[in-house]
Amino acid sequence: MTVLAVHALATPQVEFASVAAQTAADAVEALATRATGLTDDEVAARRNQFGANALRSHDARPGQVLVRQLRNPLLLLLLAAALVSGGTGNRADALIITVIVALSVGLGFFNEYRSEQAVEELHSKIRHDATVIRNAKATLIDVADLVPGDIVALKLGDIVPADMRLLNAHELECDEAILTGESLPAVKTSEPAQGETAFASCALMGTVVSQGSGSGVVVQTGAATAFGRIAVGLGERHAQTSFQIGLQQFSMFLVKVAGMLTAAIFVINVVLHKPVLDALLFSLAIAIGLTPQLLPAIVTVSLSRGTRRLAAKKVLVKRLVAIEDLGNITTLFTDKTGTLTEGRVTFERSLGPDGVDDARAHLLGLVCNEATVTDGRAVSGNQLDVALWDSAGALTPDALAWIRQDAAPFDHERRLSSVIAVAPDGTHLLVAKGEPEGILDRCLDATPASRAFLDQLFDAGSRVIAVATKSVATATTSSPSLEYELNLEGFLVFVDRPKMDAGTSIRRLADLGVVTKVITGDSERVARKVCGDLGIDTSSVLVGSRLVSMSDDELMLAIATTSVFARIDPDQKSRIIRMARHAGEDVAFLGDGVNDALALHHADVGISVDTATDVAKDAADILLLDKDLGVLADGIQEGRCIFANTIKYVLMATSSNFGNMFSAAGASIFLSFLPMLPSQILLNNLLYDVGQMTIPTDNVDNEMLSRPSQWDLHFIRRFMGFFGPMSSIFDFATFFILLHFLHAKSHEFRTGWFVESLATQTLVIFVIRTHRVPCFRSRPSIPLLVAIISCVAVGAVLPFTPLAEPLGFTSLPISFFLVLLGLIGTYLILAELGKRWFYASLDARAARVRPVGRRPHIERRAHKRAARFTHDDKVSRADRRT
Repeated sequence: MTVLAVHALATPQVEFASVAAQTAADAVEALATRATGLTDDEVAARRNQFGANALRSHDARPGQVLVRQLRNPLLLLLLAAALVSGGTGNRADALIITVIVALSVGLGFFNEYRSEQAVEELHSKIRHDATVIRNAKATLIDVADLVPGDIVALKLGDIVPADMRLLNAHELECDEAILTGESLPAVKTSEPAQGETAFASCALMGTVVSQGSGSGVVVQTGAATAFGRIAVGLGERHAQTSFQIGLQQFSMFLVKVAGMLTAAIFVINVVLHKPVLDALLFSLAIAIGLTPQLLPAIVTVSLSRGTRRLAAKKVLVKRLVAIEDLGNITTLFTDKTGTLTEGRVTFERSLGPDGVDDARAHLLGLVCNEATVTDGRAVSGNQLDVALWDSAGALTPDALAWIRQDAAPFDHERRLSSVIAVAPDGTHLLVAKGEPEGILDRCLDATPASRAFLDQLFDAGSRVIAVATKSVATATTSSPSLEYELNLEGFLVFVDRPKMDAGTSIRRLADLGVVTKVITGDSERVARKVCGDLGIDTSSVLVGSRLVSMSDDELMLAIATTSVFARIDPDQKSRIIRMARHAGEDVAFLGDGVNDALALHHADVGISVDTATDVAKDAADILLLDKDLGVLADGIQEGRCIFANTIKYVLMATSSNFGNMFSAAGASIFLSFLPMLPSQILLNNLLYDVGQMTIPTDNVDNEMLSRPSQWDLHFIRRFMGFFGPMSSIFDFATFFILLHFLHAKSHEFRTGWFVESLATQTLVIFVIRTHRVPCFRSRPSIPLLVAIISCVAVGAVLPFTPLAEPLGFTSLPISFFLVLLGLIGTYLILAELGKRWFYASLDARAARVRPVGRRPHIERRAHKRAARFTHDDKVSRADRRT
C-alpha cells in the first residue's frame, strides 16, 4: 500500500493511511476540526501554514519567455560568429549585429510576454466551487481556498478538490482512472468493511464523483496530494492541435528549404574566394531573415488578442489554440437548457395526479431534494431542486419537519432519486422524484388520464418532474431496489422560457456555415416545442430509445438529416459526437452537466459555462460566462480571423522572402562583393518584422469568414513557386539598374537593394492580404497601414542619416528613387494580376473535382469512413488531432 503523508494539525505528523483507518470521529479529532467546521481564524492560520489548494499558478514568467526567444540555433550561431568577428578586428560590425539581434529578440519577448499575461488574466477568472461547512453553516467557496480540516460535501459530477477522509457516503462511487488507470469506478464508504483497504474510505484529489454523494474532511491540499505530486512531477503537457501541427509542418518545410539554399549561398561565396568569415555571417544572416522566426509571435499575438476580445464578451479560453479550432467547426451540438432557453428554471405549480393544483407534490419534492440547505434556503444543488426551495415559502417549516434517514441519489440510469423520510406524524415513507415516464412506469396507480395530462404539459414546452411515494414501515436504508410499486403523488411543473435572440443566433451560425443541432435529455414533445419555436427543423427527431438499436453506419447517416435528439443519455451523447466526427465534420459541443463531460471530451471543441459542474468545466476547452449562442458566433469569427491573418504572414514569407533567397544566391555568383552585409540583412529583417507585428490587427474580408479553413501545404508550395520568382525578377531588375545605369559600387549597391527589398517585401502585404482589389474593396487596418508605410519610409530615409556610415550605407541619387517608384508600382500591379490569375486557376481546378453542392454532404463521407471505424474506438480527442 502506498502511504501518503500529510502535515499534522494537532500532532507533528499524521499519515493519510492511518487517518483513513481510523473511525470518522477519530479522524475529525486528529485533524483538529469538528462537525460544525472550522472558524475563520482557524482557516486563516492554516492558509498561512499550508498555502493555497492549487497545483501550480498560471504566472507569466519573463525568464521562461526569454529562454524561448533564445532557442533559435541559427540566432545563437550568428551571435557566436559575431563574437569571432569582433575578435578578429571587425568590432563595429560585431556590435551592430549584436544590437540588431538583441532588438529582434526583445520584439519577440515583448509580444509573447504580453500574451502570457493575457493567459494569466484569463485563468484567474476560471474557478471551481466547493460546498464547505464553516462556522456551522454550509457555504460555497473557491476550491483554492480549502485548507486541511475543512469539511466538504461531494455530489454527482464533482471533481474531488483535495485528498479527503470520508465522513459519510450514500451510494458513493469515484472514477479514479486518472490515478489508478482502472476503468471501473471505486466504491466508497465512510467505514471500510472487512477485507476492504483503508482507501475505500478516502476520496482523492482529481477523481470524479460518478455516482452518489457524501462528505469528508480535507486531509491534504495542493501539491501534497497524491494527484498533486504526480502532476507537479510530470508538468502540464497538452497534445498538439491540428492548427499547431500545421504551423509546425510549414515551419519545418520552410526551414529545410532555407537551410539548403543558405548552404548553397555559403558554398558559392567560398568558391568565388570571398572571405570565409564574411561568407559565413552573410549566409547565417540570410537564414535568420528567411526562416519563419516571427511566425510563432504572429500566432501568439493573434491568439492573445483574440482571447482578450472574447473575454470582453464573457468568453474565457482555457487554451489559446482552442480559438482557432473553434473557427474550424462545421457542426455545433448543444443542449437546450440555458442555450436555447433562458436558463432560469423557475417552479411554476404543483399538481396532483389528476392535474388539479395540489401542494403535496411540492412538499414531497422538498423532502426528496439533493440541494444543500442552510436556514431554509438552498446554497447549492441542481437547478430544479434549488428552484423548489426558492419557491417553498410557507412550506419550508413543514418540509424541515420531516426527518430524512437515508437517500439514494440521482443517477442517469434510474433518472430519479429517492429518500427514506419520517413524516411529522411518524409515518415512514420512501419518496421518489424524477423523470415522469420512468416514475409512472414504477407506479401501481398510474392511469391513462395521468399520462394524457403529462403529454399536454410536454406539448406546452414545460419541464415536468413526477413525485411518488411508498410506505416502508420502519426501514431506514434507501436502496434503488425499493423504488418500485409506488403511488403517484403528482407533478412538479417548471418553466424555462426560450431566449428571444436564440433564433437570430442560430441563423447567424448558419450564415457562417455552422449547422446547429440540439441534444437534450428532455422528452420528444418538449424538444419539438422549444426547437420549433426557434426555427430549428423538427421534422425528424431521434429519440434515445431508437438510437440504441441503430448501428454506427445508420447513426452516421441519421445525423445528417436530424437536428434534434431527445431523451439522450450521456453515453449516447458521446456516441453522437463521435459518429459526427467520423463522418468528417469538425464538431463543437456545448454542455454543462456531469452527463455532458464525455461528449465535451470527444468533441473537437468542448464548450461549457462558468456555472457548470466541475467535471464539465474541466473537460471543456472554452468557458462561457454568459450562455449565449451569439457569443459563440463571435468566437467562430474570431478563430477564422486569426487563421486568416496567420495565413497572410505565411504567404508573405513564401512570396517575398523566398524570392530574396534566389536573389541573394544569384547576386553572389556575379558580384565580387557580398550583395548585402550581414548587419544590413538583419536590420532589413528587423524592420520587416516590426511591420508584420501589426498583421493580427488587420481587417478580414467577409468571404474569408464564411467558411472554415485548414492548413494546406500543397497550396503554400504552389503560392511560393508562383510569387517567389516574381519577386526575384524585380530584384534582378534592381541589380541591373544599379550596376549598368547608376554604375553603383559596393556601398551603393547594398544600399539600393536594401531599400528596394524592404519596400517590395513589406508593401506586397496589401496585395496578398485580400482576394479583392486592395485598398478599394478591402481596406487594411489603420495599425497595419501605418506600420508598413513607416517601415518603408525608415528604410528610404536611413541612408541619409548619421547611422548610414556605421551600417555600411551611402546616399543615393534622386533618379534611383524615381526608378524605384516605377519598379515598386509595376511589381505591385503584376502581383495583383498574378494573384487574380492564381486564384482563378485554383477555382477552375476545384470546380472540375468538386462534388455537386456547396460542400460534400456528411452522408457521402460517412460511407467512405464507416469501413475504417469500429464501435470500440477509444482514441482520445488529442490523439485523433495528431
